[in-house]
Amino acid sequence: MTRTDTQTQGQEPGQAQGTQSTQGRARTTGRTQAAAGSAADRRAVVRDSLGVGVAVGLSGFAFGVTAAGSGISTAAACVLSLLVFTGASQFALVGALAAGGNPFTAAAGAFFLGTRNAFYGLRLSQLLALPRPLRPLAAHWVIDETAAVSLAQKDRASARLGFAVTGLSLYVLWNLTTLLGALGAEAIGDTAAWGLDAAGPAVFLALLAPMLRTATERAVAVLALVLGLGLLPVLPAGVPVLVAALAAPAVLFLKGRSLKGRSLKGSSFKDRNTGGRNAKGTRP
Repeated sequence: MTRTDTQTQGQEPGQAQGTQSTQGRARTTGRTQAAAGSAADRRAVVRDSLGVGVAVGLSGFAFGVTAAGSGISTAAACVLSLLVFTGASQFALVGALAAGGNPFTAAAGAFFLGTRNAFYGLRLSQLLALPRPLRPLAAHWVIDETAAVSLAQKDRASARLGFAVTGLSLYVLWNLTTLLGALGAEAIGDTAAWGLDAAGPAVFLALLAPMLRTATERAVAVLALVLGLGLLPVLPAGVPVLVAALAAPAVLFLKGRSLKGRSLKGSSFKDRNTGGRNAKGTRP
C-alpha cells in the first residue's frame, strides 16, 4: 500500500503504528486480566473445596466414637473408613449392628444407602471426563460432597480441581478422625454414659437436613422416619431401614397420580369451557 493510499484512508503511517501499538497493549492487558481472573477462580475453588472437606471430614470423630460404642474394634472402624468411605452407609451399618441386627441385614441397608453414589458417578463421568486409568481410583471418591462441589463449577477444569481437592482433604481427614475418635472412645470406656452414642445419628441428621430442599424430598424424609420408627419395635434390627427405603417410590407414585389427576381435571375443564366449539369458534 502506497503513502497516497494510506492517506486516502485517513491514517498516516505514524498513526497506524500507534494504533497497532495500542491494540497490542490492549490484547496483552486482556490476556493478563484473563490469567488473573483464572487464578482467582482456581483459588476460590480450592478454598471452597477445602472448606467442605475439612467441615465434613471432622465428623469422622463421630463415626469413630459410634463404631467403638457399638462394639466394633478400632481396626475394623478404620478399615470401614478406608474401603467404604461413605458416611451415611457407615453410620447405618454400625447403628444396625449396635442394635443387635443381623450383619447381612445391616450390610444390605448400608448398600442401599450407598447406591446413590452410582447415580452421581454417571453424571460425574461426563463432567470430569477423566482418563480411563484414573477412573477406578476416582470412583472411590464419588460421594455427596465431591459431587456437589464438582457440579457447582462452571467448567471442566474447575470441576476436576474441586473434585480432587474435596476428595483428598475429606478422605485424609475422615480416616484420621475415625482413628482418633475410636481411640478416644476406647479410652473413655462407656460412650453411652457420656451421651456419645447419639453422636452418629446427630451428625447424620445434620448432613441430611440441608439436602431436603423441595416438598417432595421432605415428604420422603417424613414418611421414611414414620416407617422406620413405627416398625422398630416389631421388626428385627436393620429391617426397618430397608422398609423405610420404600418411602421414596411411594411418594413419587402418589405425586405422579396427583399430577395426572390435575392434568385430566384441567383438560375436562377446558372441554366444558369450549363447549365443543371448533377452530372458528362456532359449534359444529
